[in-house]
Amino acid sequence: MFKVLVITYYFPPMGLSGVQRVLKFTKYMSDYNWEPTVITAGKTGYYAHDKSLLKEAEESNIRVIRTDAFDPNSLLAKYGTISMPREFVRKILSKISKFIFIPDNKKSWANKAYTEAKKLLTDEKFDLIFVSIPPFSQFEVAAKLKKEFDLPLVVDYRDLWFGNHFGFYPTPYHKYKHKKLEYAALKAADKIITVNRRIKEKLLTTYQFLHFEDFDIIPHGFDPKDFENVKPITFETKKLRILYSGIFYENITPKYLLKAFHELSQERPDITENIELHFVGHFRKENRKLVKKLNLFENVIEHGYLNHNEVLRYLVSVDLLWVMLGNGLNMNMVSAGKLFEYFGTRKPIVATVPEGASKTAAENYKASFITKPNDISEIKAMLVKVYELYHKNELPIPDEEFVIDHDRNYLTKKLINNFQFFLKDE
Repeated sequence: MFKVLVITYYFPPMGLSGVQRVLKFTKYMSDYNWEPTVITAGKTGYYAHDKSLLKEAEESNIRVIRTDAFDPNSLLAKYGTISMPREFVRKILSKISKFIFIPDNKKSWANKAYTEAKKLLTDEKFDLIFVSIPPFSQFEVAAKLKKEFDLPLVVDYRDLWFGNHFGFYPTPYHKYKHKKLEYAALKAADKIITVNRRIKEKLLTTYQFLHFEDFDIIPHGFDPKDFENVKPITFETKKLRILYSGIFYENITPKYLLKAFHELSQERPDITENIELHFVGHFRKENRKLVKKLNLFENVIEHGYLNHNEVLRYLVSVDLLWVMLGNGLNMNMVSAGKLFEYFGTRKPIVATVPEGASKTAAENYKASFITKPNDISEIKAMLVKVYELYHKNELPIPDEEFVIDHDRNYLTKKLINNFQFFLKDE
């Protein structure tokens, strides 16, 4: 077995879609003769914790080393799972954090991870270092370790660093410093994995020293084993059910869908009385107020945050799945992780997304209804179309070959092929 040191802040028992990519990679690495050791956060105060994902990591016999630090999540550890603040409060706190911490508020944890990793690399033989970002501070320490121990470094870009879609640079110095730090870290990297072509092209344009052969594109995916033996939910009434799984923040919001649904309820109550909108995850107080204002109580079903195993039951039981990304700077480079898990259900998808990576993926799936994210009239027309096809039993079916290409095991094999390249060089 070859050994890879994996550095990732987000890992079970933390929940939400951000932890799943690395969890699934490490779960399947042993199938390809690689043994992962994961350095991750200790106890945290976080918006979601998921015991089912933690159990999956434990049953996969993944070696996990946890480190505590003084990052905000660690300092809130005694509170366990915490509620998301109102969006305007969250934005203010986020901007304060980005003013104080460069590149991010996980820097304290990254330094602790560096200390732990240095001990490991001194005591044991490892063949490679793998880091998945964000947070970006862990890329910094991975680059430092690569130089000190002369090991190949593979970095996985789930999102952009410099120019991130939710990035905020309060001063020219902040902008300069982020770019300088990323430049130095990329100089140390031996291979760059991106979740889509657009991130790859942006990095190539921003940093002229990079070359096409420095990259490989490995998209998000789904784990077929997750869907084995999932017990569907039995609903009492026959209605068209559309489900959203995840959280709402920044410009990711249900307000345009809800407003479109409200308008449709005024024009075609015969349609809306037979549709339910289901939400799994943190729905937020401001969205509940909008539901009340629009009088959509009978149509909106809120389930709250659920463990991943329970989420899967809803995913396979409803008729359509909804994904949303708002307009904004570089949102065209975002690959929504939940969209790719939706692919595993083989259900039709409603995608209210801007031009870009997520829209392209939804189009290639071949069973998607796509609208602009904030066009209420277009969303309303889409709902009518979906309803009519549903009653005719003519909802589209996905491209099976495209679905299979997003199997997590297959994607892990692609990652391992990049690892193996460096063994051949030795």
